[in-house]
Amino acid sequence: MAEKDDQGKTQATNVSMNDSTRLQAVEEHRRSPLSMENNMRRHRRRRRHWPGSGMWLDVRARAPWYWSDWKDAWNYRVIPATALIFFANVLPGIAFSLDLIETTQEYGVSEVLLSSFMAAFVFSVFGAQPLTIAGVTGPITVFNKTIHDIITREDNPPNYLHFIGWVYLWAAIIHWITAFLNFCNFLKYVTLFSCDTFGFYVSWVYLQYGIQVLTRQMPSDPGSDSEQGALVAIVLALLMVGSSFVFRFAADSPLFHRHVRRFLADYGMPISLVAASGMAYWGRFNFANPTTLPTGKAFLPAADREWLVRFWQLEGKWVGIALPFGIILWILFFFDHNVSSLMAQGSEFPLRKPPGFHWDFFLLGITTFIAGLLGLPAPNGLIPQAPIHTNSLVIMGRPLKDVKDEEGETPITRSATLTEIDASSEPTTQALQQDHGSYDRLEVPVSVVEQRVSNLAQGSLCLVLLTGPFLHLLNLIPRGVLAGLFWYMGVEALFANGITHKFKYLIQDKHLTPRKEPLARVRKSRIWLFITVQLIGFGGTFAITQTIAAIGFPVIIMLLIPLRIWLIPKLPFTSEELAILDGPTASPFTMESVGGSL
Repeated sequence: MAEKDDQGKTQATNVSMNDSTRLQAVEEHRRSPLSMENNMRRHRRRRRHWPGSGMWLDVRARAPWYWSDWKDAWNYRVIPATALIFFANVLPGIAFSLDLIETTQEYGVSEVLLSSFMAAFVFSVFGAQPLTIAGVTGPITVFNKTIHDIITREDNPPNYLHFIGWVYLWAAIIHWITAFLNFCNFLKYVTLFSCDTFGFYVSWVYLQYGIQVLTRQMPSDPGSDSEQGALVAIVLALLMVGSSFVFRFAADSPLFHRHVRRFLADYGMPISLVAASGMAYWGRFNFANPTTLPTGKAFLPAADREWLVRFWQLEGKWVGIALPFGIILWILFFFDHNVSSLMAQGSEFPLRKPPGFHWDFFLLGITTFIAGLLGLPAPNGLIPQAPIHTNSLVIMGRPLKDVKDEEGETPITRSATLTEIDASSEPTTQALQQDHGSYDRLEVPVSVVEQRVSNLAQGSLCLVLLTGPFLHLLNLIPRGVLAGLFWYMGVEALFANGITHKFKYLIQDKHLTPRKEPLARVRKSRIWLFITVQLIGFGGTFAITQTIAAIGFPVIIMLLIPLRIWLIPKLPFTSEELAILDGPTASPFTMESVGGSL
């Protein structure tokens, strides 16, 4: 009996110990970093639908990184990134606005520069996604010009800037409501289908504007003196785009040392712009007197008005008429700005700092309101400038060995390092050397200099341009050079576009197609079908912008999202084919801010 009691006590003790051990293990698992992170993610998902929770979670996620956003800027990559994005932002913004400036007489170069500075300051200092570049885009100039064309047809038209001020105010209010109600979570339905289609449209807009810049300089009377200036403008445009691509091809070739190639990639476009502008004042080109950029007075708005726009003085009936225009502007910015943010944080970039779409869209409402208050064209996210900015901050490293960047520092990445990649899934060093001819050419992105300084610096340079001496330098840039810049950026964006990649696959020699090309697992008829749907969306958007109904083109762009959700899955694609043809724009790490991806 005593032995049975002892055995029973022993079993009870063992059970108690097993329960205690099991509970302790569960508690340790619950407190482990990975489990805590998963618990936090589940908690964020539950709270993400509460009003205002999206902005709160964005700020809370980004706040711990705020100091490092400034400290991490102590890196050489910030210098070429600032120079590159400054020229790629301010000059196209001015060129896009030329038609708006000449048509309305209400805007000038000062308004465009001040708008670019305001956007850079707000998003670099207060934003949760400082890599996203915001400025004056082609769509907003089309929007503002179309409004001018509509209201000036009235017998008693309202004050243009007062009307635009109310349009911007209505749009800003809807921006704030959108951010507060977490509507940015709908970005989970934005995939490469929508981004590639919209990016394809933007690329062709750049090419079209380049042509328009030149055609507007051509005289109506053949043989006039201005005909020589138009011819010089064409030559300068070709020189600009040609020299830029020479630098680009040299940077991608096996020529020179890798540091030289990196220099050509960083500064090729600015060097081409300066050289082409200088060519306009050399020899007989100078006698042709090519047309240059218009400038105004330092820190003064156009049309001899004051900076403050008293839009509250607008007649009541026009306040109501401005509301539907404000809704259309909200649709445009919801898609344009958020897609540019997604592309700036695309899955091809090894980012490690969290995003914040809700908070940044709230800030976009603030910049839109300020733009209406000061009589500026409203800024928003730029394509292709935003992904160009991130790409210029990428630190390249060599695979299959210890990675060192050009500053001699070992970068820290959110994902596994290259030396930790499963060797079975990667080609050997010898095979890579046979494929590419040189191990030194094999560099891949290993990290990104995620910081706020380059965005703030390029915006501050826009403010510097508002001073008298620099406005004079800006006035020396020929418009033909800007046409070449438009062509270069448009072709660059086309090269990187998914639609172009699919076209290239369809027409290239199959014997020269890499064996691991994912599109090889998709029937060519299905690739053609997918591209056709994208081109229909592109064609509809591009066509409507050529008419008086251009004010409604943001609606066509927004319809790409339901088209992808409801129509594409009903077409004869297998799940594997659709997964290859389309996918999330950004990584799961980035899409976590909006609740995942489709």
